[in-house]
Amino acid sequence: MDVTQEILNNHLIYGASDNTNPQGLAASKSLNYAKGGTLQKPVLEKVSVLPRRLKYADTVGLFGAENVFIKVDLNIKDTGNLCFEEPYWECLKMTLGSFPVENTYSTAVMDVTKDLDIVNTYEPAQITNKLADLNNPYVGVSLANLKTGNKYIDAWFDVRLYTKAREEHPYDEMYLPIRDYFYIGFHARNTKRLPYNVECLIGTGYKPFDEVDPRLIARVN
Repeated sequence: MDVTQEILNNHLIYGASDNTNPQGLAASKSLNYAKGGTLQKPVLEKVSVLPRRLKYADTVGLFGAENVFIKVDLNIKDTGNLCFEEPYWECLKMTLGSFPVENTYSTAVMDVTKDLDIVNTYEPAQITNKLADLNNPYVGVSLANLKTGNKYIDAWFDVRLYTKAREEHPYDEMYLPIRDYFYIGFHARNTKRLPYNVECLIGTGYKPFDEVDPRLIARVN
């Protein structure tokens, strides 16, 4: 649809004096006065540490912004408190402090200055929270519509992931490079003010490109 031509046609029929009351922008077909993050000028979110949970609870529609877009700019540098397990290995959880002897086992003492050499093919442990050095790493992103609990409202609201090519991603999870960006689109499918409750989790996985499900990769055509 040519939005500009629709606005002009509306002016020819009803006159050029638009109703600029925000509550009536959708009903009066005066969306050219609407304010909100568009796909061309979205609201910007920056993420550098994993995991990052983005929560959005607001309203969309009626007041003009029937489609709101957020651009999430990724520049992942470290994992914070998140541990990504490697194949056949599980993450170790360490609790620091002084504890009594339990089942004849005494509390371990961690001294990084000892056991610096390889002993019986065992190499010294490296304790770090930095991202693994993977070949062409990709990070997982998931989107969840937590809904409001009102089925009559939730049925008219839709939220989607978009690639940096501004194309809709077919799934609620996708993988993309650790230095990249994507969009989240909030859509009102009715001319009512619709509340929403949405959560986006960045850090569902951290894998080399060749281990990612091809269907979940953010394709750029």
